[in-house]
Amino acid sequence: MDEFKSQMCVFEGMTSISALIKATELYPSSSRKIFRVLFDKSRASRDRRRMSFLRAKSSEIGFELAASTPEELEKLTGDTSHGDYAAVCGERTLPCLTPSAIKPDGLYFVLEGIEDPYNFGYTVRSLYASGIDAAILPERNWMSSAGKVAKSSAGCSELLPMFSGSIEDAVSLLKSSGYRIICANIRESESLFEADLSAPSAFVIGGEKRGISSSLLKLSDLNVRIPYGREFMGSLPSAASAAIIALEAARKNGRIK
Repeated sequence: MDEFKSQMCVFEGMTSISALIKATELYPSSSRKIFRVLFDKSRASRDRRRMSFLRAKSSEIGFELAASTPEELEKLTGDTSHGDYAAVCGERTLPCLTPSAIKPDGLYFVLEGIEDPYNFGYTVRSLYASGIDAAILPERNWMSSAGKVAKSSAGCSELLPMFSGSIEDAVSLLKSSGYRIICANIRESESLFEADLSAPSAFVIGGEKRGISSSLLKLSDLNVRIPYGREFMGSLPSAASAAIIALEAARKNGRIK
């Protein structure tokens, strides 16, 4: 298992593993390859439903299903919260955004400067739950910490379509494809709840330390702010802001009934 750990991505818990399997079924050409799923052999007889599911998917998809011990699982995952299951997978390569990949009526989110893998995971979970079509990430992104991201996103990081590359190039491409660029920025802004958020639109969320870069703000067609319930000079965490904006955009575009 040490050689796997040094070369591959390790996912822990059945939520993440189930998402890996679903992604393989939904996106067979772009999902991660699952090499091995390990389970605590002392608990397998008491978890027959999950074991039956894993055996069926092991045969169908073609990964190894291997018995293990709690100590081995802890060593592999580096944590005690593996929930008796872990998976060893290959890397996931995120493509650059291209004109053919852009939906004519899409809602996209551009994530710039989110520096913590858990915050990134929480953000992705909200985008997926809201029905957002895709996320666009900088070339340096948290998919290198895929296990942590999958855990904090409840597996949604493997299910939400994502693109990676130059954010400025991606935003310019979206803009030339008829998308409005909407930045979460308090200056010269409209209330999120009163603004026109109709598709096709791309929403730009900045990190908590640096916000949105000036180059992206120059491309903005509209700035929106989240109104607060009392006087508050700070800002919400990026993950919370993304959740509110995504749900409101989805609601205004009829994606939430």
